[in-house]
Amino acid sequence: MTHTGLVARVLIDSPLPQLDHLFSYSVPAELVEPVSAGVRVKVPFRSGGRVVDAYVIEVFDPRAESASETDAAYRGALSPLDSVVSTAVVLTPAVWKLARRLADRAAGNASDIIRLAVPPRQVRVEKAWLAAQGAAAASTAQAEALAPATVSSPSRPVIAPVEGSSVQKAPISLATPAFVGYPTGRLDTAIVEHHRVAVAAIPELVQLDDGSTIGRWAKTLAELAVATLGTGQSAILCVPDFRDQDQVQAALAQLAPTLPLSRVDARQPNPDRYRAFLACLEPAPRIILGNRSAVYAPAHRLGLIAVWDDGDPLYTEPLSPYVNTRDAALVRQQHCDCALVLLGHSRSVETQRLVELNYLTEVNPSADRHPRIIPTDFQSEPDQQARAARIPSAAWQAAREALAHGPVLVQVASPGYAPMLACQGCKKAARCTHCQGPLGLKSASAVPSCRWCGALAAGWSCAHCEGTKLRVVTLGTGRTAEELGRAFPGARVIVADGEHTIQTLGAEPALVIATRGAEPVPTGGYRAILILDGERMLARESLRVGEDCLRWWANVAALAAPGAPVLLAGVGGALARALNAWRPDVFAASELADRRQLRFPPAVRVASVTGTAADVDAAVTALAEVAGLDVLGPVDTEAPLVRAVVRFGYARGDEVAHALKAAVVQNATRRRKPKSGSFQPAPTLKVRFDDPELL
Repeated sequence: MTHTGLVARVLIDSPLPQLDHLFSYSVPAELVEPVSAGVRVKVPFRSGGRVVDAYVIEVFDPRAESASETDAAYRGALSPLDSVVSTAVVLTPAVWKLARRLADRAAGNASDIIRLAVPPRQVRVEKAWLAAQGAAAASTAQAEALAPATVSSPSRPVIAPVEGSSVQKAPISLATPAFVGYPTGRLDTAIVEHHRVAVAAIPELVQLDDGSTIGRWAKTLAELAVATLGTGQSAILCVPDFRDQDQVQAALAQLAPTLPLSRVDARQPNPDRYRAFLACLEPAPRIILGNRSAVYAPAHRLGLIAVWDDGDPLYTEPLSPYVNTRDAALVRQQHCDCALVLLGHSRSVETQRLVELNYLTEVNPSADRHPRIIPTDFQSEPDQQARAARIPSAAWQAAREALAHGPVLVQVASPGYAPMLACQGCKKAARCTHCQGPLGLKSASAVPSCRWCGALAAGWSCAHCEGTKLRVVTLGTGRTAEELGRAFPGARVIVADGEHTIQTLGAEPALVIATRGAEPVPTGGYRAILILDGERMLARESLRVGEDCLRWWANVAALAAPGAPVLLAGVGGALARALNAWRPDVFAASELADRRQLRFPPAVRVASVTGTAADVDAAVTALAEVAGLDVLGPVDTEAPLVRAVVRFGYARGDEVAHALKAAVVQNATRRRKPKSGSFQPAPTLKVRFDDPELL
C-alpha cells in the first residue's frame, strides 16, 4: 500500500468517553481523491483486524510549510485508513464545530451529538442523490462554457437547479411578509441585522385560503422563514411535535408554495428522513422544519434559527449528553452569527433570564390582543353536584350557551378512563403486586390493570389494610367524556388524547375532551374553553410546575374564538392573575427572582453526578479547585448508587465540565490489577448537566 504523506484526523463513532478525541491515520494513495473532511470512513482500531466507523474531521500534509508544529509532528508511522464508506460530505464544518462545543459544555461525547445531527445512511437514497449532484454539476459546467456570464438580481436568491431534488429551477419570487400585529420593522430588522429576540406570539387563530385554520404563531414563524429566504439565506424552524409541524407547513404552503422546504422529523421513514437531510446539504438556501434535532441540520448560509415554545419538555434530549434545543440554538447562533427568534405564548424562565441580561430583545404585539380569561373558584361554589364534577356552575352555563354555536373544549389532566385508583378503606394509592406501579381503569367495565407493566389486578388486595375494594381518585378523558355526555344529552362528544389523535375540527357544535397538547385546532376557534384539574396539575412535584401550567393554559387559550370565554377552574393566586392579564413575562420575572434567592436554575447551572459512593466522591473532589460552587448530597438513589448535585455560576461552566469529563474518562478506563489480573468494577459514573428532573 502506497502512502502519500497526508494525514487524516478522524472522530470514531463510539459512545465510550475515552474515545472522544481525534485519532490520526495516514491516507493511502488510492483514497486521496475520495477522502475529504466530513465523509464517512472505516478505520482499523487496536488489534485483530477490527474496523470501526468514523468521520473525517481534517486532512492535512504535515510536510507543508503552512503546517503547524503540532501537524509537523505527524511524520512517524501511522495506521492507514481502511476504506471510504461514501464520498458524500455529511458532516459539515459548522455542525462539527457545534457538536464539539455542545459536548464540551455538557461533559459529553461529540459523537453522540453527531448521531442526532446525521441520520443513519440509506445507501440507495445516497447513491441517487450523488448521481443527481454529479449530473447537475456537469450540466452547470457545460452551460457556463457555452453561455455568456449573466448577473442575477441581488434582491432575490437564485438557486442552482439540481435534478431530482426539490430545488427550484427559477429564481424565487417572494412576497413581503406582513408580520401583522407587530410593531413595524421590528421583526424585519431582526432578520436582516441578525438580532436575538424573544417574541410574544399573538394568541389567536387565522384562516388560510384553503379554509383550514392554524395558530397565528405558525403564520408568524412561516413569515420569518420567508423573509430570511428573501435575503438569500436558510432558515431553521424548530417546533416540539408533529402537530406544530403541520401547522407551520400549512402556513408555508400558502405564503410561498414553491420555496424549497425540508421537513426533518423522527416520525419519517428512514429513507425519507435521509433524503431530507441530503437536501439540506445542497448549496442553496432553504427552509428546514423539524423537531428538536432540526437545530443540528446543515444549512447553506444560515440566516435564522427560530424556536417555537422553547419551554416545552419535548426539547430536552433524552439521550446523552441531554442538550436542550434552546441551548443548542444559542450556541449555534453565536457560531453562525445568524438571527435567533424564541417565539411563544408564554415565556420560559430561561428566556426571561436572557432578556434581563439584555442578551435577547423583547418584541411584543402592538395591540392588547389576548383571550378573555375568567378564573373560577370552587370554594364559593354552592352546587355540590358541580363541585363533584370539577366544573363550577358558571362554567356549566358558559359551556351550555356556547355549545349551541360551535365546539366547546374541556381540557383535563390525564388520558384514559380512571388513571389513578386507591383503596376504598385506607385511601392509599392502589399499587400493582408485581411491579408496584399505579393501578388504573381503561373503561367502566374493564378490570383494573397496572399502568406500568399491564398486569391485571383481578385479585387485588391492599398492602396496607388488606382491603379488596377500589375507589376512583382521578378522572381521565374517558370518564370525563362519559359524565359530560350525560350532562349534555344529544351533544357530540369527541375525545382527543394520546390514544385518539385528532388535529383539526370543523365549526359544528361538539364537546371536545382533550389532554394538554392534544387539543384539535377548530375552524374559527372554540366558542368556550373549560380548563379543569388545575389544582391537580399544580400539585406535581417540580420546580417548573407553575411555568409549565401557564404555558399549557396559554396555548389552549389561544384556540378560543374572538371574545369566547376561557374558564380556569379552581386556580387562583399569581398564576391566575398572570393568565387573566396575559402577562406571562411578569410571572417569569417573579419566578426568576425567587430562584436567584434560592440558587436554583436557571439563576445558576447544575450538574448531577451519579455513581457509587467512591466514584461520586472522587468526581466531587476533582472540583475542589473550582471556585464559587456548592455540592448538595450525595443522597441514595438506587442501591448501590448515590447522587450529588453541583451548583455553579455560568462563568465556571467550562471548568466544571472539563473536570467532570476527566472524572468520567478516568472512571471508564479502569485497568487490570497488576498482580491478581482481575478487573476493576464496571464504570458507573454518570454526569448530566442542566437536568430538568433534579428539582
